[in-house]
Amino acid sequence: MLSIGEFSKICSVSTKTLRYYAEIGLIMPDEINPENGYRYYSIDQLERMLFINRLKSYNFSLDEIKTILESNKLQDKKLYISLMKKKKEMERQVQEYNQILNQLNNDILNVKQGNAMMSYLENIDVQLVEVPKMNILYIRKRVHEYECEDEAVRCFNQLVRRVIDNQLTITAPPMSLFHSEEFGELGLDYEFALPIKEQVTGSREFHPHLCLKTVIRGSYSQLSSVYTKQIEWAEKNGYENNDALFEVYVNDPEQVKTENDLITEVYYPVKKKEKR
Repeated sequence: MLSIGEFSKICSVSTKTLRYYAEIGLIMPDEINPENGYRYYSIDQLERMLFINRLKSYNFSLDEIKTILESNKLQDKKLYISLMKKKKEMERQVQEYNQILNQLNNDILNVKQGNAMMSYLENIDVQLVEVPKMNILYIRKRVHEYECEDEAVRCFNQLVRRVIDNQLTITAPPMSLFHSEEFGELGLDYEFALPIKEQVTGSREFHPHLCLKTVIRGSYSQLSSVYTKQIEWAEKNGYENNDALFEVYVNDPEQVKTENDLITEVYYPVKKKEKR
């Protein structure tokens, strides 16, 4: 048997944490001395504690870890699915940090060369174009930022299934429209859409008319900068926003080799400002 202090030292977990784990039923002492209250752990419990530490290092919550431990199957399918989900989350975080690191390196280089840190905005091309009328099959819903990527995949998959089931004809790449007027805590008003030839239940006419268009190659993290440049262009040239902003995803993120191969068309519907 090991005292709580010895067990704590071996597993690199404080005695305070071990007492808390016992309170929530995560790992209980194997024995408690009824006379002095001293807690003792068995040698067999070392592996359980190491397993808990391993899951914590993967950012599993204590509730998630407790559920896994209660299954009594540390190699079952549910555990495999949970690990794969965490792997995907961590890969996404690594990708985000790599994007930030690349951006930081570019900013350092700009400043070192005597350029303004925001000088990259000058390289964003803005064109004034007329976008023809189209018919779109759509799903509109409110989505939180943290779930946007997964929700977009789910919605586009639903739309594709409807296209297949009803033998519809897709006429252009998938697109997202943004109806929210501000960035709110309750989520953003998204409309995920597929342009189709037919008019069916669940489709509508969409005609944005005059738009500012920018084509970007690479990460979606550039989108805020693009909208900033488009708004500046509109203000400078006497235009104002006229409808929901939208993006067209020319290629599929799942089918490109690297993020740098992504192509996105960004549209900002406008109209000429009325003279006062």
